[in-house]
Amino acid sequence: MDKIKVIIADDHALVREGLRRLLELDPNIEVLTEVGDGQGAINMVRKLRPDIVLMDVNMPGTDGIIATRVIKREMPSVRVVALTIYEDEEVIEMVKAGVSAYVLKDVAGSELIDTIYKVMDGEVVIHPRVANRLVKEITRSDKKKETVRLTKRERDVLACLVRGHTNKEMADMMFISEKTVKNHLTSIFRKLGVKDRTQAAVYALKNNIVTDEY
Repeated sequence: MDKIKVIIADDHALVREGLRRLLELDPNIEVLTEVGDGQGAINMVRKLRPDIVLMDVNMPGTDGIIATRVIKREMPSVRVVALTIYEDEEVIEMVKAGVSAYVLKDVAGSELIDTIYKVMDGEVVIHPRVANRLVKEITRSDKKKETVRLTKRERDVLACLVRGHTNKEMADMMFISEKTVKNHLTSIFRKLGVKDRTQAAVYALKNNIVTDEY
């Protein structure tokens, strides 16, 4: 397989160095460069066209939220993995900006690398603590009624998607085939009027389709 090309964006040199050393342990991952702010990330993405950007949320000048918006608008194929110590304030804005994953910096190195592979497979990965916070924040701020009719199974699949489960994990949990999961996702995307998993997750949470009971 081709190497997964990664750019690291973080304003702390020690963090960047640690991430580089971790990622370079995997022979399938290539770190293209490191930058210390959001504008640097934008510039390097334009120049190097990576597969993934590991994006710190809080950086001086152009922060991770703004940088992610620009990158996803100009180069939607580039996946952004938000990497932060925070669980709450910026979660919603980063998800709206188009991140493919939201991971806390205290996760194990193996989990971060696993997240990179999942994101490359088109999955949305949100750390469980972040997902719970995201549900609570949006549920509290937006009480709109559900306007889309989903079957019970589709709602279950959507809830799993929000929490970052892969198609295989959903299939195993529900005792159905991966093909059936894909069929449910196709139906969900059509009913919600969205194009991908990230948009579906944001729509579900924003419109209170998925709540804490899941």
